[in-house]
Amino acid sequence: MRLLIVEDERRLAASLAKGLTAEGFVVDVVHDGAVGLRRAADHDYDLVVLDIMLPGMNGYRVCSALRAAGDETPILMLTAKDGEYDEAEGLDTGADDYLTKPFSYVVLLARIRALLRRRTRGGSPTIVLGDLTVDPAAKVVLRGDTEVEVTAKEFAVLEHLAVNAGLVVSKGQILEHVWGFAYDGDPNIVEVYVSALRRKLDAPFGRKSIVTVRGAGYRLATDGG
Repeated sequence: MRLLIVEDERRLAASLAKGLTAEGFVVDVVHDGAVGLRRAADHDYDLVVLDIMLPGMNGYRVCSALRAAGDETPILMLTAKDGEYDEAEGLDTGADDYLTKPFSYVVLLARIRALLRRRTRGGSPTIVLGDLTVDPAAKVVLRGDTEVEVTAKEFAVLEHLAVNAGLVVSKGQILEHVWGFAYDGDPNIVEVYVSALRRKLDAPFGRKSIVTVRGAGYRLATDGG
């Protein structure tokens, strides 16, 4: 899943990004509220970690603007401010949770996972394509009754294709969603992961579910291949 951290304390932001990346998340970081608002509006994130005291635009205004635009992405607010009125203001602007600095990274991670589980139950149900099942909440892939073991990155690629089943998804779209906005490595990494998925999902079961559309990208068959 892809997270956006909007935090002007650069050491804290870098530390959070490093820890969350190690947990298997794709993480983008910005240090300005106005930039964070544009990034959140222009890209598809699963959750936003949003500081309140930010240059450019404070977190309350960022949150309020996103909600006014109809963006329902879960928002976890971070702040050095303390008190029930500050918390109430954050929640009233549309935040889903609130954490006061200094905080435990373990608690932050638990809050993030709880918000993502809540969103998955409400907005990302299990995807069934023929005999192929992709469960975003449990991170489980089934071919018929057989569980197929995939890595976190393989699952992220497959989930993105499954959400867009029947549509052509470009390499660039997969790179941005799975590896992040700032990825500057070899774009052919997508081919490596698609090939791995084919070896695991298709070849052993006599299926051809992931189709290459030459010059355009990949399409996952709506019937599971």
